[in-house]
Amino acid sequence: MGPGGVGKTTIAAALALQAARRGERACVVTIDPARRLADALGISRLGNEPHLVSPDGGEGWPGQLWAVMLDAQSTFDDLVGRYANSPSQAQAILSNPVYRNLSRALSGTQEYMAVEKLYELQENGAYNLIVVDTPPAQHALDFMEAPKHLARLLDNRVFRLLMTPTRAGLRALELGAHLMLRTIARVAGGQVVTDTVQFFTQFEGMEEGFRARATRADELLHSQRTSFLLVTSPRRDTVDEALHLGAQLGQAGLPARTVVANRCHPHYTPVRRAAAARLTGTALAPLVANLEQLSMVALKEEEQLSRVPAAFPTSQLQHVPLLSRDVCDLVSLAEVSEYLELPPGTFAPLPS
Repeated sequence: MGPGGVGKTTIAAALALQAARRGERACVVTIDPARRLADALGISRLGNEPHLVSPDGGEGWPGQLWAVMLDAQSTFDDLVGRYANSPSQAQAILSNPVYRNLSRALSGTQEYMAVEKLYELQENGAYNLIVVDTPPAQHALDFMEAPKHLARLLDNRVFRLLMTPTRAGLRALELGAHLMLRTIARVAGGQVVTDTVQFFTQFEGMEEGFRARATRADELLHSQRTSFLLVTSPRRDTVDEALHLGAQLGQAGLPARTVVANRCHPHYTPVRRAAAARLTGTALAPLVANLEQLSMVALKEEEQLSRVPAAFPTSQLQHVPLLSRDVCDLVSLAEVSEYLELPPGTFAPLPS
């Protein structure tokens, strides 16, 4: 987790790559629909199903590296197919206009489907490390709360009333919602009301499966098997945002085990004053001035990062330097991974 633009996707991919190079079976999942994960791995495209990444057909590392880019719509459709009582019920829901609009626009859908994909991969048992690249800051917290939000929606009194298949429930719905439905019909058209009623009718019997799945996913996120890594860059604004996010995680009982400071400027040996004076007016003078500026940048970064241990005394602070080139392939990604350290106990045992 971390603020936007600090390199979370790169760090996530580098951690998974490091695990694969150590002989583990790792999968990195990105919730962000942008192409940054595919770019970092040096591959053309990623989809909703795990893709095996390898420099030479699977023989590059003793372990395996898999990657997934979340497709929330496909994941939602798969869930409907899993919990429908019959193929005809699933097809009726998938083709319903209300479902199509809700699954694309409902607040929290992206986050909940990300949790669902994480739970699916964990239940698969094929990986002993799953690294999740979350959305920036506040959306990452939405990701953490998504299962609870879904459970609350399914337990909401109005939703349960809509799902009540008894005549008493339908009469209550008719009495309580008649005026509202008539108003909606005048504004949006009678077909919208018809599609909505049909959607809730078709959904009957499936809500318990969604509720149970959400509960198990929430337990996974809060279990001892899940740990949190906070990524920041050594700037005041991103450190401020990371500290705020970390505090919120701590309040939720989910402290960050590791904090990674990404793209740090290196420290240089300063030029002595006498030597700098002798170089004044020469072709090397601009380089000396540039060195002094870079040294000041490094000191200011160190000052900002000094706040991290004070805020998170139990977390390990790791530094990744600013590289001389962009991370756009497995070679540069491996270079990033050299500066990262996976904590002991990271890897879950694989089934025999």
